[in-house]
Amino acid sequence: MSRLNDPRYEAALRIALRLRELGHVAYFAGGCVRDMLLGVVPHDFDVATDATPERVMAAFSRTEAVGAHFGVVLVIDKVDGERIATEVATFRHDGAYSDGRRPDAVRFSGDPREDVLRRDFSINGLLLDVIAYEACDRLQDCVLDYVGGRSDLEAKLVRAIGEPKLRFAEDKLRMLRAVRFAARLGFEIELRTLRAIQSQAAEIHVVSAERVRDELTKILTEGHARRGFELLDQCGLLQQILPEIVKMKGVEQPPQYHPEGDVWVHTMMLLEHLPAGASATLAWGMLLHDVGKPATFTAPDPKKPHDRIRFNGHVEVGVAMARAILNRLRFSNEETEQILALVQHHMQFGDVMKMKQSTLKRFLRLPKFDEHLALHRADVLSSNKNLELYEFAKSRLDELGEEEIRPKLLLTGADLTAAGYRPGPGFREMLTLAEDAQLEGAVTTTEEALALVRARFPA
Repeated sequence: MSRLNDPRYEAALRIALRLRELGHVAYFAGGCVRDMLLGVVPHDFDVATDATPERVMAAFSRTEAVGAHFGVVLVIDKVDGERIATEVATFRHDGAYSDGRRPDAVRFSGDPREDVLRRDFSINGLLLDVIAYEACDRLQDCVLDYVGGRSDLEAKLVRAIGEPKLRFAEDKLRMLRAVRFAARLGFEIELRTLRAIQSQAAEIHVVSAERVRDELTKILTEGHARRGFELLDQCGLLQQILPEIVKMKGVEQPPQYHPEGDVWVHTMMLLEHLPAGASATLAWGMLLHDVGKPATFTAPDPKKPHDRIRFNGHVEVGVAMARAILNRLRFSNEETEQILALVQHHMQFGDVMKMKQSTLKRFLRLPKFDEHLALHRADVLSSNKNLELYEFAKSRLDELGEEEIRPKLLLTGADLTAAGYRPGPGFREMLTLAEDAQLEGAVTTTEEALALVRARFPA
């Protein structure tokens, strides 16, 4: 039995043991060591070794050379039918980063210290002699720390290894990663590291939209979204990546509906309700739901004593702005459609108790309606805290059930054709009329639905 009863740990341990048998050095490296020292179960376990990629691939029966040029090989194992892929990386020294994303060339090394010095942050530069750990009592006694990572863990600091400006010049994405680690772990960004990010924030545009999108999504969904976005703002990165969000600052709201403050404060409070593991679509829906408010702000008319701040058309404007943002960050069509739906429908809850049955049922059957509910609940808890509309919608959803919300249609296009109607644009209006009546309970058979259509649309 190994020290950690985890199949991913055991797979990585077997790799380290095999490499040691072949005369190589092999350590656990990076985030898994950080997490183990913090008492957190790592998501994966990476191995660092002096064995070249060719030697690694020769040592194991199933491997994938995912980045052999950079010294990275996946070793594939199966435990209880589960496929486990462990990343094995050769110690290396990186050459120049002329594109601000990846090294132009790498030189493999036999020195673990040299490998650590090219990494991003001290807390990610720790190595674990896992074989020694299997035989000793204390994890801390088996950790190799060349860059002060353990003291930074204790001080709760994210600090760049070496010269911060050089680390970020090498790979601009590291600026976003610094924010993500600080937010997720509840750490501060060390002052020199923070200033280096602030001085280079404008260079984040070198990074591909996809990599930026993925890092932002992690910040939103790892459980500390508000802290992450406040740090993005403090670092100057938010202005570069999402200036539309920065424009929420200082945009006042009517206090009778939003006693919490301006649109920025409201949105940050909303992000506090995003749990770790939330879907990307819900997270981005929460972030963008009021993105149209700054552009539609209308101050109260002083000539009208009871007038208030208004945001007329902010939903429609918000949908258009959100679409532009999502396209800019290259979201998939499927994710874009759901995020835009969350923005588009978030105000409909205000009418939910007055809706006709047909309108209510169509609303409740929106795809992933649980995300619409979650957004509305967070919206309310971040403003007036009145959950009456949320509870009503949730209870009606539970009471009606799937069959009433999505019943089998009484009337179809084939029925209309058989009744003598010629297929064309008018079919949609006829079928909508019949379905509305069905959802209202006004018709219960195909014959009744067809009679209703014939009365409105003579053949």
